Amino acid sequence: MNISQKLMALGLASVVAFGGAALVVPNEGRVLETYIDPAGVLTSCYGHTGPELKTRQFFTERQCLESLADDLSQFDRQLRRLTYPITLTDGEHAAYLSFIYNVGAGAFKDSTLRAKLLAGQRIGACNELPRWVYAKGKKLPGLIKRRESERQICLGELIDVAKINH
Repeated sequence: MNISQKLMALGLASVVAFGGAALVVPNEGRVLETYIDPAGVLTSCYGHTGPELKTRQFFTERQCLESLADDLSQFDRQLRRLTYPITLTDGEHAAYLSFIYNVGAGAFKDSTLRAKLLAGQRIGACNELPRWVYAKGKKLPGLIKRRESERQICLGELIDVAKINH
């Protein structure tokens, strides 16, 4: 059973509809205990962070899926608020949900990416994603791969629309 099917089985269909889970899960991975991520943040499950985490905590798969669903819901609300009044394509939505899940709403809010998006420079906004590949000043191969995946998904429908309109 894939992650989308597991989330649906738990009654979390709305999380699957966000689309970001398909990008978040393979990039975050699943760790059933707390660990320190490359940025030095105490993390668990599918990249979950928060003040409730303690070192040497362990989690079940169900707890991790529920945490993922809660986190995706929260980040989706933040994404929608921070991109209003723009109506995102499905690809933009999935890419930016994965991005904001990884870097946080504060970083997204203050980013050139968001400024370009709100200014109507949608292709330029997608092309900002590859700039976000550093943790603690170090360029990480996993982030390079993740950002390129996000960029490709983000651009997908925009490039098709651009081709049709030209």
